[in-house]
Amino acid sequence: MMAFQLDQLRTLLVLVEEGTFDAAAGRLRVTASAISQRVKAMEQAAGQILVQRTNPVVATAAGDIVLRLARQVQVLEHDTETELARGIHQGGRVSIALAVNADSLATWFLEALAVLTPTVDAVFDLVRDDQEHTTALLRSGTVMAAITSTAEPVQGCTSTPLGIMRYRAVCSTAFADRWLTGGVPKRTDAPEIRARFADAPVVNFDRKDELQHDFLRTVMGIAARPPRHYVPTSSDFARAVVLGLGWALLPEQQCLAELRSGALIELAPDDPVDVQLYWQRWNLPSPLLDEISAVVHETARGSLLAL
Repeated sequence: MMAFQLDQLRTLLVLVEEGTFDAAAGRLRVTASAISQRVKAMEQAAGQILVQRTNPVVATAAGDIVLRLARQVQVLEHDTETELARGIHQGGRVSIALAVNADSLATWFLEALAVLTPTVDAVFDLVRDDQEHTTALLRSGTVMAAITSTAEPVQGCTSTPLGIMRYRAVCSTAFADRWLTGGVPKRTDAPEIRARFADAPVVNFDRKDELQHDFLRTVMGIAARPPRHYVPTSSDFARAVVLGLGWALLPEQQCLAELRSGALIELAPDDPVDVQLYWQRWNLPSPLLDEISAVVHETARGSLLAL
């Protein structure tokens, strides 16, 4: 029967986090040779290679499975020691890996972490990805919980609704004057208006971002893909729209003030885009994950629209 020792699991986790055998050795205060021997022993027990010896070290598919176990054991260790009122004394707090979409990270999620940091004995390792892709990080065991647009729980996880993030299609006045011939018309279904939108530059977050394309297809009835800027940070993405690089869908939290001031105008006021968000987490009995989940839900209630 395959069995891994606690120090082996901890070693694999630190090795992947640090990226090199020397850095992992320094963090665990052992030699690089000891790190290598522990990993080899785990690979012999698993009968598979767990890490690619690259720089930085990368977990294989089999390694991802064992890493998930290592992270689960780490959380359970933390919870057990907390219940025994001993705390963590091995030189660091438990690291909680969470997957978060960029817009939540920019608008409300950090407020939840700010509430948590004084009360939980943990640090947070945030992995940013599109809400449609964060479930893959849960499935691989890279993260313990994720904000996702997928309601169906990943195997071994639970899924609960957080709320709706509402987006508005917006652009600057100068952009509308240049590309939409004097502003946004009242009727957006006319052929000439569709032609203008098909040519007008759009701002995308990255190459996974399909929000603007879906809006053109479903709301505007346009199948073409217009010229695209890529701006892969949320605050700069919003600023690029305000500065007139292109039009885009922005969360209401990032555009309502600009709409009121006139810095932005709305392309389709009657057609906001609503994205339902869910919180998926490991289905693991853990007071720590329970506390994190409770605060995330509470913060979401104050920031998102109710489902």
